[in-house]
This record gives sequence, C-alpha cells and structure tokens, in this order.
Amino acid sequence: MRDKNLIAHNTHVPHPGRRSFLQTCLGAGATLAAPSLWASVHRAPERTLSFRNLHTGEKLSATFWAEGDYIREELKAVNQVLRDHRSGDVHAMDPKLLDLLYLLQQSVAVKGAFHIISGYRSPATNKQLSARSNGVARKSLHMQGKAIDIRLPGCELKQLREAALALQAGGVGYYPKSNFIHVDTGRVRRW
Repeated sequence: MRDKNLIAHNTHVPHPGRRSFLQTCLGAGATLAAPSLWASVHRAPERTLSFRNLHTGEKLSATFWAEGDYIREELKAVNQVLRDHRSGDVHAMDPKLLDLLYLLQQSVAVKGAFHIISGYRSPATNKQLSARSNGVARKSLHMQGKAIDIRLPGCELKQLREAALALQAGGVGYYPKSNFIHVDTGRVRRW
C-alpha cells in the first residue's frame, strides 16, 4: 500500500481516466505504425535473429533471410535450437514466426538474444504438459512450429507484450509470473 504522505506530496498524480485514455492512444498509435513496420521488414536486406535456449544452453545467431529469400541452412539451425528439449524432436518452424520475431525486436529496438522458454513441442510433450496444466492448449500451435514462448533481456515484459499486440500478427499470451510472453502466427487473439 502506498504511503499517504508520498501521495500528498506528489503534485502530478494522473487521473485514472486520463491514464486509460493515454494508454488507448498509445496502443492505437502503435497499431497504426504496424503496417509501416511490416513494410520495413520486407525492405530489410537481411533478417537476423539471436536465440538462447534456456533449457539446453545453446546459443545461435542466424541470418535466416537474405537476398530476397529464406536461407535453408539457417532455418535448419533455428529449427535445431528451437526443438522440443524434452524429446529432442526437431520440427520446421514457420518462417512467418521468425519474421514476426524479427519485427517485434525492431519495434522495441532492443538488440540481443531472445530467451527461449518453449519453441516446438512434440504432440507427446504437449499432451504431457496439458495434463498437468490448464494453461497448455491441447491443440497448441507449438506442435506446428507456429508458436514460441520468449523473453528479451533489456526489454520489459509488458513492453514486449504491448509491441506484440500492436503488430496484430497472431496470438499473444502474457505470463508475467513466469516472465515470458507467447507469440504465434495463428489468428489474432490475446490472453
């Protein structure tokens, strides 16, 4: 609870209505900026991402797109790092998910490696996890290589979530207690 004296001496306490209004305006501005961000991703001569898999300790920096096309060998390396760490199964990750991560990183202007909590999940792993937690979807897009759970050191989790929501590019889940967000290339939704 806040100290009453602190509040009494603070000369600028925003009105809750004003705060909500400002947040709405900022969100709308970010949404309007999203199309230009998407255009910029297509103009970039190269797209590079860095990852750190928190379960395996592996690190990777991959230029997955250059000269107008995806680079097959780099995509394979990404697939390996984002594999199901429980089973070892490797699955092709959706290149659009990589584009989404690239754009997300550009929008928050924070360099560095995405910390990977979960990339691909085999059906067996997903079944096991969903039996233990109602927070795991039985038909998770992780099983199709279309979802990833991440954090980005140097970027507040809330800021990362807001940037992902503004892109309107798929699902965005927010897990502040576990310190990660979920992004996917499915339909636009939030939780």
